[in-house]
Amino acid sequence: MKILITGTAGFIGFHLAKRLLERGDEVVGIDNINDYYDVNLKYGRLEDTGIKKVRILYGQAVQSIKYPGYQFLKLDLNDKESLDELFAKHGFDVVVNLAAQAGVRYSLKNPQAYIDSNIHGFLNILENCRNHRVKNLIYASSSSVYGLNKRMPFAVSHNVDHPVSLYAASKKSNELMAHAYSHLFNIPTTGLRFFTVYGPWGRPDMALYLFTKAILEDKPIDVFNNGELSRDFTYIDDIVEGIVKVVDNPASRNINWDGFHPDPSTSPAPYRLLNIGRGQPVKLMDFITELEDALGKTARKNFLPMQKGDVSATWADVRDLEENFDYEAKTSIRLGINSFVNWFKNYYYAGEQEAVSAIQQQR
Repeated sequence: MKILITGTAGFIGFHLAKRLLERGDEVVGIDNINDYYDVNLKYGRLEDTGIKKVRILYGQAVQSIKYPGYQFLKLDLNDKESLDELFAKHGFDVVVNLAAQAGVRYSLKNPQAYIDSNIHGFLNILENCRNHRVKNLIYASSSSVYGLNKRMPFAVSHNVDHPVSLYAASKKSNELMAHAYSHLFNIPTTGLRFFTVYGPWGRPDMALYLFTKAILEDKPIDVFNNGELSRDFTYIDDIVEGIVKVVDNPASRNINWDGFHPDPSTSPAPYRLLNIGRGQPVKLMDFITELEDALGKTARKNFLPMQKGDVSATWADVRDLEENFDYEAKTSIRLGINSFVNWFKNYYYAGEQEAVSAIQQQR
């Protein structure tokens, strides 16, 4: 298939592009490479997929030197004219929209970024899917939409009308916008509510990255809500395998949908919502203990109260994915953390380690 992935300089988009390319799909990736976090990490991901930084100019396609079926363009979702031209040129079978302004806490500081990217940008994606008859649109939602809901595990049948951050509100808005386009224009859409994704090449604003960096530098780590948090930590490979299954299976109409007892996760239109997580919450302090074991160092912990916009726990009900898509999150927390730590050390400290080894050999 010919697949557009938005956000391929980002964490999930990078891994998904590699997975689809390795199985033989043709991929066009776009990303605006903004400076929400270190752009060098974003360029590093692109380099790993054969996209040379020196060749990247805005709006110009760059051919991968590693994957013949991969092209990348630096492009912003709000650049409607360039996005229209891209869709007209390629005739995509599938669109996976992962580009978004991420981060719960940052939404308290810069709310406009979330409206620009997550609302206006997503509208441009929907309009192009409508105008170019895309057969399958998949887009990133988030576990944050569950907001004040305390029922565990979180199920897609639950009410999600009480977000506690603008980020969460923007993701709920995406789900509503997608339903309108599925209903009006028969576009198959699937919203994926991601649960705390982690792994190699992960984002620097996420807990595992922050903790690992601080512990290795002998700095304290900030532990919010005095450690009384739990998260459905999900390894990146499991997330990607789930997305691939949805790529191969567009949403269809629920012919049994009942307007008197409406199921919010399906519709008489080709629309659906899915949780994608591990389905096993882990206490934050247990997660930190596993990280300490992987690093061979004890963290100095700075216990802090709960931050605004945060929630105390997440836990995904993934039965829909398991029963209908043969989904299974196979990666244990220990294996996932060790994989991340190995990547982190190799990516940031390989040169230092090689220098130390060379000096020791000379002696």
